[in-house]
Amino acid sequence: MSMLEGAPWLLAHKSMLSVNQPMKISLYGEDYVLWKDENDQIHALSNTCTHMGAALSEGWCTTAQDGSSKVVCPFHALEFDATGCTILPGSHKPTKSLIKPLALIIQNDFIWSYGDHAPKIPIPTIFNEIAADYEFIGMAGDTSVATPLLPMLMNNHDYNHQNGTHRDLFRIEQVQFGEFIDQGHYSEASFKTPTATPTWSEIRRNPVVLAIPKIIDAHLKNYFPSSVIFNSSFSYGTVAQCHFFVPEAIDRTRTYILLFAQLKSPIFRLMRQSLLDVCKTVVDQDTQILQQVDPNQPQQIKLNNEVGMDWVQRNYKSWPSIVTPNLSR
Repeated sequence: MSMLEGAPWLLAHKSMLSVNQPMKISLYGEDYVLWKDENDQIHALSNTCTHMGAALSEGWCTTAQDGSSKVVCPFHALEFDATGCTILPGSHKPTKSLIKPLALIIQNDFIWSYGDHAPKIPIPTIFNEIAADYEFIGMAGDTSVATPLLPMLMNNHDYNHQNGTHRDLFRIEQVQFGEFIDQGHYSEASFKTPTATPTWSEIRRNPVVLAIPKIIDAHLKNYFPSSVIFNSSFSYGTVAQCHFFVPEAIDRTRTYILLFAQLKSPIFRLMRQSLLDVCKTVVDQDTQILQQVDPNQPQQIKLNNEVGMDWVQRNYKSWPSIVTPNLSR
């Protein structure tokens, strides 16, 4: 099954990295160690020490006076710089590069990579625009899911699954689909979803339901294959809920949400954690259902408003080419 090599993947937002704290990431079946130094510079190396195979992400960092840092193997404390070179004990000269760096593309706080494949589509510029116009609220739901990339993408473009997967959170009564605009690897979708008024017992069990409006008026911007942006306006302001997907391996996909908002009043900043809790619950519920789905089961029933899923399947099968039909409606 394809992992759509040549697409750009957002590995992380800088806020997800603590200074000089190694972080493990995976892409295309390879593990890497990612770290940020005191100068806000981001580095990535293959995660396996070439001495005896220890995971560098389980180690630590050493810092130089200029603020640069090296990642340290937890087994024998070998220090590797950003190019993969080390200095062996008793030596004063760096070795040649022993561990391959991962090529990164840093745009403001966004850390992208093509995974060392030749780029086939450009990095979307929309996230730099969102970061300039919206306040960054935080990250939620960083999860590695035991599912291939295609089922993950299908789920996140399934405009009917709110009724089942997210029933306990949103209590959606129906999906009132608006339109779908197909522009190749980019699309937009709009729909409204009236929600039922939560009971006191539901509020006690899950207080985040208080942040859910009576009618969710959603506008989605979809950038195949790496991201979906959920835009909506509520009483407390406007949100841009950015979902990202990263193919860690053939049978495993990572997902997380970066939340941005234009809040109408400082008092609404008290809701920041509640908004992030809603995002985390969405990811948790999607994860639970995806782990119960058989990706090899052919679809034998079609529901209304599956145009987003059809768009995903067409782009996935024709990658990286764009072919007809145009699914706008």
